[in-house]
Amino acid sequence: MNEKKLELYIHIPFCVKKCDYCDFLSFPADSNTQIRYVHALLQEIRYYGNLLGDYHVPTIYIGGGTPSWLEENLIYTVLQQVASSFHVEADAEISIECNPGTVTAKKLNVYQSAGINRLSIGLQSTNNEELKALGRIHTYDQFLKTYELARNAGFENINIDLMSGLPYQTLDKFLESLQTVIRLKPEHISAYSLIIEKGTPFYERYKFDAVKQEAGIHTEILPDEDEVYRIYKATQDVLKQAGYRQYEISNFAQPGYACRHNIGYWTRENYLGLGLGASSLVENVRYTNTRQLYAYGEFCDHLQEKSPAEFLKDGEHAVPEDLWIGSCVQEQAQILTRKEQMEEFMFLGLRMNEGVTRAAFEQSFGVPIEAVYLETLRKLKEQGLLQMVAGRIALTDKGMDLANYVMAKFLL
Repeated sequence: MNEKKLELYIHIPFCVKKCDYCDFLSFPADSNTQIRYVHALLQEIRYYGNLLGDYHVPTIYIGGGTPSWLEENLIYTVLQQVASSFHVEADAEISIECNPGTVTAKKLNVYQSAGINRLSIGLQSTNNEELKALGRIHTYDQFLKTYELARNAGFENINIDLMSGLPYQTLDKFLESLQTVIRLKPEHISAYSLIIEKGTPFYERYKFDAVKQEAGIHTEILPDEDEVYRIYKATQDVLKQAGYRQYEISNFAQPGYACRHNIGYWTRENYLGLGLGASSLVENVRYTNTRQLYAYGEFCDHLQEKSPAEFLKDGEHAVPEDLWIGSCVQEQAQILTRKEQMEEFMFLGLRMNEGVTRAAFEQSFGVPIEAVYLETLRKLKEQGLLQMVAGRIALTDKGMDLANYVMAKFLL
């Protein structure tokens, strides 16, 4: 009998200073606000432990914001509550995001005693001028100190985030950062291209260049489309030569160190988002928590007083009562149709280098994949964008370059 699995994501929205490119739900807050937030989070964890306690938890990911900005005893308390509320597997992957300059040896030791066994460090660049342009609060030397502390504390599974496509960045500048990081031998490297998001200071500064970049027109400050492409291809080549296997569009790992939690997202495992603005997918129902800090605290204070059914309001949620596992903490809930599930299966699964399997599709939906996507698969294969080998369907190198185009073809 297969055990039901449920990944956990825990959102810590606080940061020392919001970076200029960031559109995540994050903001500075004083220690009293942080303590009140963690109190509310503990209430939410207990509530869902009672509802979903029969699921086994294979991965936990603490993201933000900057979770490492919190006092270590608060992180420890949160994970102790998770351990007492859920069935966390003995070999669970437990990750926390860290920013340079926000961790100490003591913090790292407490993380380990709480069960954390994977760190994700937000470096973004080894160039201090680029870090300053991004609005990061740290220098490369501060990152090195953080990395050294992590290794000395015994962490053997570390990811480093790198960002390309930065203002005035060239291929040579990015490769200098990449080679510098490779020499540190982290187990995992996430290499993302900068996206200019509306509502950020970067959007106000670079929106015209961003439009030009997308249209393939010459840019003034941001790397043009051709340079972005050259950076991506060089990233693939350099990391492959260094022993890192690309297992997803932006993620590279030494053998055995692919992020299990993220693979769960791409393979549509059940996951529960805890905390402000966190999203969940549980048995093909999507939920999103409120993004209002005060409302989140108020809601969590009353979680134990009501049953989930009492939170339903006429017309507010399109989810039948027998499927509504949520609470007033959640501001949205949506049952995914079979069509939407199929679309997600394809455009999430194809992000991974291994792609999707015909067997998994048929097991999930009761029909062969060709019964739904025969013409789409045929055309994309003819265009050299998909490869089909031994029951597996995956992007070709050309397909990965045109991933957004390919994914759009699987919308029914």
